[in-house]
Parts: sequence; C-alpha cells; structure tokens
Amino acid sequence: MGNRKKKILLINPIIQYRKGFSVGRGTQAPLGLGIIAALTPSDFDVEILDEVHDTFELKDADLVGLTSFTFNVPRAYEIASMYRAKGIPVVLGGIHASMMPDEALEYVDSVVIGEAESVWNVLLSDFLANSLKKKYFGEYLDMGNSPQPRLDLFSAKYQSATVQTTRGCPMDCDFCSVTLFNGRKYRERPVAEVLDEIQKNDKYPQLFFVDDNIVNNSKNAQKRAISLFKGMVDRGIQKPWFGQASLNIVDNEEVLKWANKSGCYMILTGFESEKVDGLETISKRRNLKRGVGFYEQVIKKMHKHHIATLGAYIFGLDSDTEQDIIDRYQYVKNSRVDVMQL
Repeated sequence: MGNRKKKILLINPIIQYRKGFSVGRGTQAPLGLGIIAALTPSDFDVEILDEVHDTFELKDADLVGLTSFTFNVPRAYEIASMYRAKGIPVVLGGIHASMMPDEALEYVDSVVIGEAESVWNVLLSDFLANSLKKKYFGEYLDMGNSPQPRLDLFSAKYQSATVQTTRGCPMDCDFCSVTLFNGRKYRERPVAEVLDEIQKNDKYPQLFFVDDNIVNNSKNAQKRAISLFKGMVDRGIQKPWFGQASLNIVDNEEVLKWANKSGCYMILTGFESEKVDGLETISKRRNLKRGVGFYEQVIKKMHKHHIATLGAYIFGLDSDTEQDIIDRYQYVKNSRVDVMQL
C-alpha cells in the first residue's frame, strides 16, 4: 500500500436542477481538465468526471480539482463540501475562481488564479508535502510546446474535440473576461504543433477551435490562419469545425476560402449592438471603427464561402432603452444572420 499512486479526480460540475436546459453544454470535451491531466506527472492516477455525461458519485480520491464558470459554481461548491467533509483537499480553478478567489476560498482549500500551466506542478508538490497554499497565481507562458490534453481520459460521448491555437486579446471590451484572464497580448501556438494535435485527435466527428479570435490582430495573422487551414487540407485532416472570430476574419477572402476547405461551417462573431451608443458603452472598438453597416458585409462574405454566421448580441446594455431592445430584436430578425446568441 505504501507504493499506491495518489489519485486526482478532476470534475466539471453541472447545476443539477437545470441539467435538462443545458443544451449543447456537453457537446465539447472539457479542454481545461484535459490539459491539467496532461500536466500531472505519471506517478499520480488521474480521472476526469464530467457531470454532463457522468452521474456523480463520491469516488475515492486524494485530491479533487474542480473548474467552473459562474453559472455552475454553486454546484462546484456543493461537491467541494462533500469531499472536504471527508478530509479530502479541494482545489478550484477557472474563470469564476480567478475573478472571485476570496469567495471561492470559503468553500475550497486552494484556488488557482489565472492559467494553471505555470503552477500546477508547484501545487502538486505542496500537496504531497501537506502544505497547500490558499492561492496560486498563474503566469502567462509562451504557447510553444503547450501540453496536449489527455484524450484517453475523455468520454466518447462528446460531439466535438476542442483545440486552442491562441490565447489573449488586446481589445479589452468591457463585458468580456478574456483580457483579464488571458492577458492583452495574443500568444500563438506554432501551427505545426496545432496540426499534430488535431491529427492525433480522431475520437470525435467535429472540431471546435476555442480561440476567442481565430484570426488575431498581428501583421501575420491572416498568413498564420491560412497556414493552419491549408495545413489541415494538406494533411488530409479536414473535419467539420466551428470557431470564433472578430469582423476582421473577412478582410482577406483567402482566409475564408481555406477555412471552408478545411471544414469550417460556422463562425461566431460578436456584433453585440447595431447602435453606436450601445457599442460605445462596452468599448467595442473594432465594431465602432468598421461601423455597424459592415455587419451585412461580414455575413455576405461568409455566406459566399459557405460559412454560417452565429451572431452574438447583447440585450440590456447601459444605454439601452425599452425601444432599443425592441429595435434590436427587429434588427436581428431582419438580418441574414444564421444563428443567434443573445
């Protein structure tokens, strides 16, 4: 028994009373937990439990790691209390814990603030020494040689593999957490490393690029995007994929051409509001610079290359009157956008 490996249980919690309403929540493999598992040394046993597909049970563990957004953090706290009652330490990471660490520490033993890659092994060393700290602060690391997720630990029930090729965003829109969590600088993974990861990942029929902006602002952004998409074609690893991008994705139609050739069928774009004062209240600078009249050009160019547009809109901006909300509804209804996120 003295040689028994320590067991780490990584959990993605889901609010139980809303489980029937969580449409699509389980379609993508939980990339963050897969990366944490990949960072964990082989002298630990690691298991991933995702409540989307797995029925929760109080499994044996020496250390429990939870991740959560704000919408499901109450369930994370609930699970944490069960394990702490058994004397098992619990660590919480993710966007909510990073923004509200002191609240989280009322329910868990340790909080990872920010990106975990730089601190996970430090945390594990402290755990083995029975000296876990309350807070661990992640640093922004270069994305070269990023750990590839432990695909073997993921359920086979997901619809899409998840891949990240960049982190960070300089836009700093008021409503968005990306800059706070991942920083103002775009950090790019080498394209060859991304292609290697996609090539290994044949477990799921689709692919979701989780980048907040698959074509960033740098001078070489369009060239890099084409290199990625063309690389998928050249390697014969095209599969249906969905991603996210700003209005600049349509600046170079070669980007759209190769995106579609590689399998892209839909892009989420943040339109947010069709009114200048609405965009000003959230510092949506790129949309203000292009003008709301440019939205139709975005949709038109995407359609030209057989890519659907998932338009994201915000209702209840600080400047919104009741009439603004009615007008936005009519605007979206009359637009050529294919899918709406409201």
